[in-house]
Amino acid sequence: MRLRGPGRRRTVAGALCAALLALAPAGCGIPENSEVKVDGSGPAAEAGSSSFRRDEPPSRTASGSDREAFVNNFLAAAAGEPDGAYARVRLFIAPESNDRLQKKPGKETTVNVVRLSEKPVITENASGLFTVRLRVQQIGQLRADGVLGPPVVAETEYRFSLRGAGQEGAGGSGFYVVDPPNVLLLSDRALRQYYQTRPVYFWNSDQTRLVADQRYLPLVVPDERLVSEVVKWLVGGPSEWLSTGVSRLPSGTALINNAVETDDRWEVTVDLPGDDKSKLEKLGIQLAWSLPELDGQLQITTRNQSRVRIDDVDRHRLAQPLYPLPESPQRFTVYNGAIHALAFPDEPGGTVPVAEAANRDVVTASVSRAEDKLLAALVVTAPGGRQRLTAGVGADPVPVLHPGSQTFGQIGRPAWLRSLGADQPFGLVVADSRLYRFDHRARMFPVPLNVSGPVTAVAASLDGHRIALIIGGLLYVAAVNLDGGVASPGLVRRVPTSLTELSAVEWAGENALVLAGTAGRPAVYEVSVDGSLETALVADVGARVTHLSTYPTNPVRPLPGVPIMYEANGVAYRYPLVDTIRRDQVRAASPAAGVRPGSPTAPFFLF
Repeated sequence: MRLRGPGRRRTVAGALCAALLALAPAGCGIPENSEVKVDGSGPAAEAGSSSFRRDEPPSRTASGSDREAFVNNFLAAAAGEPDGAYARVRLFIAPESNDRLQKKPGKETTVNVVRLSEKPVITENASGLFTVRLRVQQIGQLRADGVLGPPVVAETEYRFSLRGAGQEGAGGSGFYVVDPPNVLLLSDRALRQYYQTRPVYFWNSDQTRLVADQRYLPLVVPDERLVSEVVKWLVGGPSEWLSTGVSRLPSGTALINNAVETDDRWEVTVDLPGDDKSKLEKLGIQLAWSLPELDGQLQITTRNQSRVRIDDVDRHRLAQPLYPLPESPQRFTVYNGAIHALAFPDEPGGTVPVAEAANRDVVTASVSRAEDKLLAALVVTAPGGRQRLTAGVGADPVPVLHPGSQTFGQIGRPAWLRSLGADQPFGLVVADSRLYRFDHRARMFPVPLNVSGPVTAVAASLDGHRIALIIGGLLYVAAVNLDGGVASPGLVRRVPTSLTELSAVEWAGENALVLAGTAGRPAVYEVSVDGSLETALVADVGARVTHLSTYPTNPVRPLPGVPIMYEANGVAYRYPLVDTIRRDQVRAASPAAGVRPGSPTAPFFLF
């Protein structure tokens, strides 16, 4: 089996463009003039020298006499193999201060990932040392298993000193850190530069759908260890926040030795309790999707010599898609209180997906494909300035929508949970600042959450087992357990972001979100599911975004970028063109006699 492409360590197939590593204008739908959140200057090497490989952090002396570059290099020193993190950081620390950083065993090594809120402030003090002040946002703890867990420290500022290597009778060049922080620090910029984001896939509770879990692999890890590392991640289980929505491998499963490549075939040997061949086949599908750059043959063998052989991993992936998706999405909008198709060049047009009798008084809508049927949920106006949810399931167009019995002051855009299909249709919706579960007859049931605060937005991933929420103005994610056809979110996890005044969220990819908020000005960002990576897509929207819809990039139907539509100040836009959606792009948009023409609002994708 081959590792495809010379740039394997910098890329992963399918949705990884949306994982925010590249931060480049081409290929991910990011315009050249967009603002990208980059805090401080990057690692600097000595002029005219090559003191470090691109996949490992620079040495202590690489910055020369540039103090700010030295500080940024210090914030990158922990990157790489976990068992060497303390040793690499201690090379930056003055010998007399080395005891301040207490080493932990390799498997217990954790690195605190931080985002600089401003450039390092460096001032010279009376003793001839340089005092450094770092103002930071805590992102999370990067563990040896590649999981970026929630932060466990709350510091928003770190202070330490620098001295020249030649001071106090010591020889050499560059600087040393004096009185360093007593934890390993890694900047989000260094995380982008020296790690590769990788989704690994776990089965949901009924073993019918794979769910992505984000991991970070140091770029210094050689290719020949890649298969072994991914198997170890699967054996170790999912990230804590995802555990309620997915299944672990059977207790006691272990990798025996390392995976080896023999005669153009990768061989993996595991200890699998029960020696269940069906579970071995499921593991083969997990590996095929978790290792998208591998082709050729893969053989998985148990200690008792049961085996599963995949002759063509590429073909195996195609035969076991992550989720059903059409060739391309269709665009719709609400115009004069009704759903209309949008017409754009080189894009497939659609027909209105609900019957004409139900297509009236519409505020916003969500329509999703489920096998050969459509799931439709519409928010419509009700007497007294109230709003009501209507929903239905059927052929295209959905013939009947059932009105809900409750009315609310305001209802957000509904989100169908795609993994349940047409037989058990459920979705989530926010109404009057509370989260509700709804079914195909628009019956709504309150959903309890483990954090308090007004809920203002909800979005569901393509796999249907993960949701994003805005609660109390903050961003959260949660796994959804769908046992028995009842959607039950697990413990929510806070996602740190530099955006404030959050107003809308959607999924941008397997492990990425599109988020609307404020960064001095109303903006739309792409944010990784753990908050570590940020990209400004639209740096200045001009007004608060009140509606957001995406077609997430994905490895099943990969697209060059994330198609986005949003509404701000009553005007609808599409991205990446950052252009308004005009009335003449709305199909069959002629208003009734005596009705003033309106504007397209609440645009959405059907897929």
